[in-house]
This record gives sequence, C-alpha cells and structure tokens, in this order.
Amino acid sequence: MLKRKMMDHLITWKREKNKECLLIKGARQVGKTFIIREFAKQNYENVVEINFLTEPKFKEAFKGSLNMDEIIRKISIYDKKANFVEGKTLLFLDEIQECGDARTALKPIAEDNRFDCIASGSMLGIAFKTTRSIPVGYERQVEMFSLDFEEFLWATGYDDARIGYIREYFEKKEQVPAPINEVFLEKLREYAVVGGMPSVVSSFVETNNFGKVHSEQERIISSYLDDIAKYAPPADKPKARDCYISIPTQLAKENKKFQYSVVEKEASAKKFESSLEWLRDAGLIKFCYNVETPRFPLPAYNQTGYFKVYLTDIGLLNAMYGFDMKAEIYGNTLKGPAKGGIYENLIADILLKKGIKLNYYKPGENKQEIEFLLTKKGEVIPLEVKAKNGRTRSLDEFMRRFDPPYALKLVTGNVGVDGKKLTVPHYMAMFL
Repeated sequence: MLKRKMMDHLITWKREKNKECLLIKGARQVGKTFIIREFAKQNYENVVEINFLTEPKFKEAFKGSLNMDEIIRKISIYDKKANFVEGKTLLFLDEIQECGDARTALKPIAEDNRFDCIASGSMLGIAFKTTRSIPVGYERQVEMFSLDFEEFLWATGYDDARIGYIREYFEKKEQVPAPINEVFLEKLREYAVVGGMPSVVSSFVETNNFGKVHSEQERIISSYLDDIAKYAPPADKPKARDCYISIPTQLAKENKKFQYSVVEKEASAKKFESSLEWLRDAGLIKFCYNVETPRFPLPAYNQTGYFKVYLTDIGLLNAMYGFDMKAEIYGNTLKGPAKGGIYENLIADILLKKGIKLNYYKPGENKQEIEFLLTKKGEVIPLEVKAKNGRTRSLDEFMRRFDPPYALKLVTGNVGVDGKKLTVPHYMAMFL
C-alpha cells in the first residue's frame, strides 16, 4: 500500500473536530477514495459508504428534510446493511459533487454530531454552482493531489531516516556528498517521468517498466479528456479540451505565459477563460499569477490577465510530450526551451503539494523573470529555477532592486551559498 500524507490529515481531523465534517477535494484518480477507506478500516467499527456516481439512487435520501434521523431512514431503504451506531460509525459520501443536496446536508450531519462524516469529490468548484447551501463553518476542506516527491521516495524504498539525512544538508547549507547528490538528482528525474498518480506509481514499483508507466498515464489522460466531454458545459467542451492539450506547447515556449493564440489563432480571453477556469475547478491545472510588485501579501498584487498554467501532475505533462521524452528527461539529455518549462512544472508540482500558492514576477516585457515567489514571516522570497546550473541575471537584479532577506536558486547541482543567495539542487524543493 502506498503511504500517503493525507492519512495524517484524517487522523488530525478525527482528533480535533468539533461538529465538523471533512471534505476532501481533488482531481480524479489521485487516491481520495482509497485513503478514506483505509482510514475508516483502522478507526471505525461501522462504515456506511455512498457513491453518488455509481449509485445515483442515494440522491433521494437527501431530498426534502435533512434531519439526521430522516437521512438514516432513507439510506436504509436503499441499503439494508447500513448500520449507524452512535460514536462508532463513519458516513462516507463519495463523489459528492453529483449530489448538491448531500453537500448541503453536511451542516445538519455535523450539528447532529452522532456520526463522523467524510465527503470527497472531484470538480467541486463546478458543483458549487448547483448546491443549495454551502455548509460554511461545518466542513473542513483539504485538497488532495497525486503523490508528492517525498511520497514517491517512500514508495520506491527511501525511509524517513534517509530523507532526513539529506534534509540536514539543506538546513546546514552544506554540500551533499557528490555520489549521494547524484542519486537524489536521478530520483527526481525518475519522479518527473513517472509522476505521482497512484496507479502509475504502483505500476512502476511493481514492474520497473517505463512502457507500462506510459500506458497507464495515457489511460488517465484519456479518462480526463472523457471527463471534459462528459461534464464540461456544452459550449466549453471543445475549448476546455483544446486548452488542456495545449499546455505542453505553452510550457515549451520561451515566454511561458499562457497565450490563448496557442490554443487557437487570434483567440481571446473572452472566448477561452471560462474553459480554463473549468479545468482549474476540475483540479487538472493550477494558475501561477504574475504580480505587479513583489510585496506581501502576494495575492493582493495578482495580475489576473497574466498567468502561467501548470498541470497538477508532472508525470502526466511529460507523458503528453510522448514516450520518447522519458528517455530524454531520465538521461538528462533534453535541451531547448521545453526543458525549462518541464523543470518549472516539476517545481510547481512540488510547491503545490506543499500547499504553496503559485506566483511569479516578470515586469512588463522585460526578459528578466523570477519563476516563483515564496513568503515567510511577511517577507517575499524569490525562487529561480534553472534547468541546469547557470548564471542568474534575473535573481541578481531582483535582489538589487528589492533586497529580500535571502534568495533561492534551484539547479541541477549541489548546495552553495553566495551572500544572501542560497543555491540548492532541485530535489530540495521538498524541504521549502
């Protein structure tokens, strides 16, 4: 079984909750249902699981009165095995985006407080529009992604002690012994090829076969395209699909700002922005906004019309480039602008899965750009991503103009310190 950090979130919620349901959102196939079932097995005597996608009849249980006793009575009509024991039962509402009334019911379920309740779903930002009432104050939301790099290391045989050993070099700002550094740089390239989708990682762990990995990635991409065709509004179906498949091309440009003209010649934001928002709400992409000025808080300075788009799983991005890309990335032989875009999405993948919002800084048509901006104690920290170990004109200029407390440069190299500039290998992004 793949070890997931979400299990810690579930345990913390159970310990701390007070009349509060848990809502886990995220793209399809990232492991939401699996981890909730494992948590339920370990912590409850009884589990009542409802999947509104595969068993739509249960939607009837949440129509009309949302009194808990009434909900129990209606559920028992459709499931004679449903057993509600006070204090010992988990009600698991899966694919809750299919039943807006069930989302509304989270408030009375939490207020009743006799049974724990976890809901999960994909495309919840989309389903929000069809929900009668959002249970503000009665649900704790957490977003789940595919495996992050540290979870990938766990899956491929690296324990906390070995990862902690590397963390010490990061914290002490000391060089990692060269052979060990090369091992972890290779592991990160391996992660870039495989990504974190649970079924893909499981296939890789079981077979060590990149061909099988690619086949599973292609299956997932096809299923996402099917979801677009099934769930997107009629007017957005072809546009959302075209936006999604354009992302590898967008990231292979010198200027990686999302350009609608790449999707369709002379296209405009007016035509495509709702399709992009649909993809974001479905959990398939994330926006990285340019800021007018690198000041805290960064969202206050977002330029909403200037953004990059990254996929939420680095392995799926590289699969969209085709199977031959795997050898180029794993062998570290890739050249050209595409390499820079892939490494940006790789770091975006790591940052997103740590809960870090994505922002970048590029003033006007200036060629200088800082790929990501972090914040710490009210200060803005620039983070430059280099596909190899090269000069950092943009970072140097940023430091001169804005005088941050320190700056980060991620490279295919080792740890180094130059004044307030800290250079670290890409894989150490997991420690930020």
